[in-house]
Amino acid sequence: MRRRRGRGKIAPQIEVIVRSSRWRSEPRAAAMVRKAIRAAAEVASTPHAELAIVLSDDSAIRALNRDWRGENAPTNVLSFPAPAPCRTAGASLHIGDIVIAYRTTTREAKAEGKPFNHHLAHLAVHGFLHLLGYDHDNDRKARVMERLERTILARIGIPDPYATRDAEA
Repeated sequence: MRRRRGRGKIAPQIEVIVRSSRWRSEPRAAAMVRKAIRAAAEVASTPHAELAIVLSDDSAIRALNRDWRGENAPTNVLSFPAPAPCRTAGASLHIGDIVIAYRTTTREAKAEGKPFNHHLAHLAVHGFLHLLGYDHDNDRKARVMERLERTILARIGIPDPYATRDAEA
């Protein structure tokens, strides 16, 4: 069943699956990824989306990265778009799944001097945009995707995740 948020707005269906006990140290993680995805769905006009977010560990994401991308190393986030549009009974569109690794996310947040939940929200938004077909495989596409990420994150009070990088350039 889709939940309505606010004034008749339909929110995306988001299932958060915790696959690593490491996430217990971040009790607000599931709420943060839901908040970030809702904001992204609103900005991207995809309120009928249905997706799963798996909060995992580095060893699991390393195996996924190896098996699906041929890279035998952990990464922060992986997106698995649904192979074809798949409407469910409630008219939601299953768009895919996102997997986020705890240790890599923690390490990156510390290295970049960002609050963990801010970095987590950014990764969730980044993964969601990949599910919608956005990419950053060239400069033009990267600018478009980053601009959208900034807009979405600002809506939930998270500072520009690229500000430090841009200031150094």
